[in-house]
Amino acid sequence: MSIAESAEPSATGPIPFAEGPRLPEGFHAAVAPTPVADPGLVRVNDELARELGIDPAALRSPEGLAMLAGNRLPEGAEPRALAYAGHQFGNWVPQLGDGRAILLGEVVDRHGIRRDIQLKGAGPTPFSRGGDGRAPIGPVVREYLGSEFMAALGVPTTRALAAVTTGEPVRRGWAVHPGGIITRVAASHVRVGTFEYFGRQGDVESVRTLADYVIHRHYPEVAEAEEPYPALFSAVIARTADLVAHWMAAGFIHGVMNTDNLALAGETLDYGPFGFLDTYAADTVYSSIDTGGRYAFDQQPVMARWGLTRLAECLLPLLEEESEARVGRARALLDEFLPRFETTWRGLMAQRLGLAEVREGDGELIHDLLQAMADGRADYHLTLRGLADLPDTAGPADAAVVDRFSERDAITAWLARWRERLATQGHPEADRQAAMRVVNPKFVLRNHLAQWAVDAATEEGDFEPMERLLAVLTDPFAEHPGEEELARPPRDEQRVERTFCGT
Repeated sequence: MSIAESAEPSATGPIPFAEGPRLPEGFHAAVAPTPVADPGLVRVNDELARELGIDPAALRSPEGLAMLAGNRLPEGAEPRALAYAGHQFGNWVPQLGDGRAILLGEVVDRHGIRRDIQLKGAGPTPFSRGGDGRAPIGPVVREYLGSEFMAALGVPTTRALAAVTTGEPVRRGWAVHPGGIITRVAASHVRVGTFEYFGRQGDVESVRTLADYVIHRHYPEVAEAEEPYPALFSAVIARTADLVAHWMAAGFIHGVMNTDNLALAGETLDYGPFGFLDTYAADTVYSSIDTGGRYAFDQQPVMARWGLTRLAECLLPLLEEESEARVGRARALLDEFLPRFETTWRGLMAQRLGLAEVREGDGELIHDLLQAMADGRADYHLTLRGLADLPDTAGPADAAVVDRFSERDAITAWLARWRERLATQGHPEADRQAAMRVVNPKFVLRNHLAQWAVDAATEEGDFEPMERLLAVLTDPFAEHPGEEELARPPRDEQRVERTFCGT
């Protein structure tokens, strides 16, 4: 097949696409991937493929590679680019849409859950707005690493099924990079921005159609509610609050929480300028475009609620028959967000501190540890992992944690309070330590490690650093003898303070 030809359907396609409810025309545009010159397979996610009912060997075959590169459509694919709008850094943009991502179709996984399969970087679409629709291989590597690490942590997220090179250059500014395509798997790609696309046009019936679709696909438990649309909004609020609580506990900074990146399914969507904390600082910003700190680490709960408020504006006509009551109803539902977030986050952090349940005063204990980390410029992840190794009584072992703090008095006093709290549980020390080690990762996708893998792939076509990182990041709680270097924080000269969207 020459690169000038359109992708053609193949009867030998390896993906078992499923029939099911579809959103009508107007929610998407039909578009085929643009074939590439010389695709090369970087990686197939065997575990995820089997979960989706796909034979990994089929994806590695020539036909599978052609499908992953967009050169051939598997049987049953219905390629679409999805329409949506969004608020980007607070500014309204009436049309965005999938400018470089093409949805191939849906599968039903081994758990009976319907999931989208999408090629990202597969060529221009009607929503590309003059862009080339392509992705450099660097952002493909970063998204693959980021999404699979988050999945290993138990954070709701899109997943990476495969990554390929295209054999074609991609120009970004003055630089030219090798091209890549990632095959992304998501519960769906419906976003707050999808609702905004129709809601801000006053198209109430399309908003209703979209809400019914989301209920059917993601929240079937609310279908029989006396008031299903308020119940849907409440469920989305709860799931979003839980997601952001997981982000905060994991030390994750999304970097670009625009409304077109807030998924209704409650998954982490769009790994652009993301990063994970090194030294703990609540106002950490890595994104090169977030010059005002709008999406700083500690602003993520606030901005998630802001995004949900934009969703509420779209759902208002569905919430109450009496228009005067709609705003009050929406505000009352939005008030559920912060308490739900706090409860979930406190529970997650309590687990990280070895507390079997949350009791009165535990919130203060958690906050005081974070303050001690901030004042002492301590590493977030190494501090929490280090606590798992400490015995229930003070002694020489404490130095492994205390010596990581530039200001040591606060952490020393905090350790005494923590041990007093542990004593109230009456749990064996070994059990507590084991429980902490399965929630506090030893290995983290730090910025300098991600950059190492990106640079190797971009500059040398070398994917060994990516493979080496995936070996530890997909099992981040284990010890992995011989890989201690990958568990260390960056040296000063290794620090990466700015991350980029890149695609």
